[in-house]
Amino acid sequence: MCGRYYMDHDTAREIEKLVRQMDETRRQESIGITGDITAGEVCPGSRALVLSVKNGSVCCEWQHWGFRGFKGKQLIFNARCESALEKPMFRDGLLHRRIVIPAAWFYEWNHRKEKNTFRRRDMPILFMAGFSRRYEDGEHFLILTTAANRSMEPVHDRMPLILEQEEIREWLFNGAQTENLLRKIPGLLERECDYEQMSLF
Repeated sequence: MCGRYYMDHDTAREIEKLVRQMDETRRQESIGITGDITAGEVCPGSRALVLSVKNGSVCCEWQHWGFRGFKGKQLIFNARCESALEKPMFRDGLLHRRIVIPAAWFYEWNHRKEKNTFRRRDMPILFMAGFSRRYEDGEHFLILTTAANRSMEPVHDRMPLILEQEEIREWLFNGAQTENLLRKIPGLLERECDYEQMSLF
């Protein structure tokens, strides 16, 4: 489960570099998002920066995190990889409106309500798979979750579907690879805990 993550100016700079690398026509162009970023935690219901496809190119855009639930009374902010294609609310977005959500790190709380931070060991940014849906006020997105890997299991049984950088283009453009990527096991992450209870045996 992913209910909060962190963005900052370093993350924005990495996103700009990635977009330029993925689009030859923008190699020398400033994407112009760094100044729009307010460093801090991103929560469901807020606007967040995502990577999407417009006119055949990767672009950065702001979307709202969360779909409206039944009669608009509930905010849905995650979807399970294993069942998303079976749900009418999710299927079209997953087939045709896939996005990538960049973050410096994300948070999860264990059963003792201790806050754990998860980040890449080898990169300053991680990429979470998601998809979007259009509402009257614009695009809204969800983050896909999958079964926890070994680095996540001590804290929670679910985690975001983390993409490798080389998988981003496949996720965004290649619908034939969607089901394969939904079944992938994310790489191991580094975990930090604000406070971890010590047990004596």
